Amino acid sequence: MSNYIIAYHGGRKPETPEEGAEHMAKWKAWIGGLGDAVVNPGTPLGKSRIVSASGVSDDGGSDPMSGFSVVKADSIDAALEMAKECPFLELGGTLEVAEMKEM
Repeated sequence: MSNYIIAYHGGRKPETPEEGAEHMAKWKAWIGGLGDAVVNPGTPLGKSRIVSASGVSDDGGSDPMSGFSVVKADSIDAALEMAKECPFLELGGTLEVAEMKEM
């Protein structure tokens, strides 16, 4: 089994505290439903900056990461199936899934 990162991109912020609480309850239910597959349930990220050979950009790029989770799965297809159920998608966000390779 490998670890897979699920990176959260975009998405809108809930418009009200009630919508935020409802979304958080759905997200907790989703992450709880993954059971032992969860390695890191989720880490939100602040504003990002981009470093390149030509310098540092403050804009975070065209589609900055807003957080990530890490899951264990038998294959990327299995990790993708987990990601497809994430309620973050309901907020208009996208999820990027990649295997975390050992160095």
